[in-house]
Amino acid sequence: ARSQPALVALLGATGSIGRSTLDVIAHHPDRFKLVAVSAHRQVDQLADIAHRFQVQSAILTGVDRHLPGLATKFPEHCHLLHSQEQLEAVVSADDIDIVVSAIVGAAGLRGSLAAVTAGKTLAIANKETMVIAGALINRQARQNGACIIPVDSEHSAIFQAMHAGRPDEVSKIVLTASGGPFRKFTKQQMEEITPAMALKHPTWTMGPKITVDSATMMNKALEIIEARWLFDLDASQIEVVVHPQSIIHSFVEFVDGSILAQMSPPDMRLPIQYALSYPERIPGCSPRLDFCQAHQLEFSPPDFDRFPAIQLGLEVAQAAGTSGVVVNAANEVAVDAFLNHKLGFQQIVPACRAMLEAHNFISEPNFEEIMSLDQWTREETIKWMHACC
Repeated sequence: ARSQPALVALLGATGSIGRSTLDVIAHHPDRFKLVAVSAHRQVDQLADIAHRFQVQSAILTGVDRHLPGLATKFPEHCHLLHSQEQLEAVVSADDIDIVVSAIVGAAGLRGSLAAVTAGKTLAIANKETMVIAGALINRQARQNGACIIPVDSEHSAIFQAMHAGRPDEVSKIVLTASGGPFRKFTKQQMEEITPAMALKHPTWTMGPKITVDSATMMNKALEIIEARWLFDLDASQIEVVVHPQSIIHSFVEFVDGSILAQMSPPDMRLPIQYALSYPERIPGCSPRLDFCQAHQLEFSPPDFDRFPAIQLGLEVAQAAGTSGVVVNAANEVAVDAFLNHKLGFQQIVPACRAMLEAHNFISEPNFEEIMSLDQWTREETIKWMHACC
C-alpha cells in the first residue's frame, strides 16, 4: 500500500475530463491528494473545487485578479494565482507528483511542457500538446526523466495493449472511432449541419469543441498525430476503424498477427484512473461490462470522402514538423467560427488543409517557432474565412 497519497495538479479542472478526474480522486482519498487546480474563467466552479478538495493553489488564467470579491470565494489558505507563468511554477514545484493536463486546445501546451521539463508524471488528456509539439515534449521528457501516460481512451487502450509485446513487435495500431452523429449522413445532409446538431454526440459527453471535432472526425485526425508521437510510430502503422458502440477503445496488432484490444463501457474515469495509478491497477468507480446482457460490436472502415479529416491527419503524422501546429490552430479557429454560425460545417476541414498548404514548413521547430506559427495560422485562418465566405 502507498504510504503517502500522490500529490496531483489538475489543469483544466472544470471541463469534462477535469470533472471525471475529480470523481476518481474523491473515490481514492488514500491514493491521491489534489493540491492545485486551474481554470480559465469558471470562477465559481473552481472555487467550489477548491473548497471541496481543500487545495493549496488555484489558478485562474483568464480572470482579472482585481475583480471585486474574487479572493473571498476561495478558502483562506488557498493561494489564488492568475498568470500562465504562475501556473507553470506550480506545475514545476517539488511537491507535485502527477500533472493532469486537461486544458482544451493549444492553451494546454505550456503547462504540459512545464510538467515534463520538471520531470513529472504527465497524465495527458490534452491531445493538442502532442499534436503541435510532440517532438519537443518527447525530447524534454527523455532529458528530465518525465513519464507520459495517455488519458484519451484510445491512446490509453493502445498504451495498455502494447504491454503484451516489445515496441519492435508492433505491426500497427488501430484507433476506434464512434463515427459521431453524422456517420450515416449523405453529402447533401452534411451541407445542412448546424451547431446544435453537431453538439449531440451519440456516445460521449464532452465539451463543445471536442464534440464538434468528433462530428467532423478531426478528433481522430488529431489522435492519429498524437499516436505517432506517443508511441514512436510511422504514419503507415496507424489505422482508423468506425466502432459505434465505443466498447473497444482501440487495439494493437503484433507482427505475428495477434490483436490485443482494451474493452470497457465508455467512461473516461477508467483511463484517467489508470493514468493516475500506473503501473498499478486498483478498484475504481467506473461501470463494468455486463456479459449477462447481449452485446453487438460493429466495425466498418471510415468514409474518407465524407470525412476528409482522417486523410489529413495521416498526412500530418507523416510530414511531422510544423504540420501539426498549423492544422490544430486552423481547426480551433474554424470550429469556433462554426459554433458561432460564421462558417459551415463542411468548411472546417478545408480551412485546415488550406493553412497546411500555405505555411512555411519547419522540420524541427523550437518552442518560439511553434508559438509564432500558431499565432500566424489563427490570423491567416480568419483571413481565409473572410475570403471564402
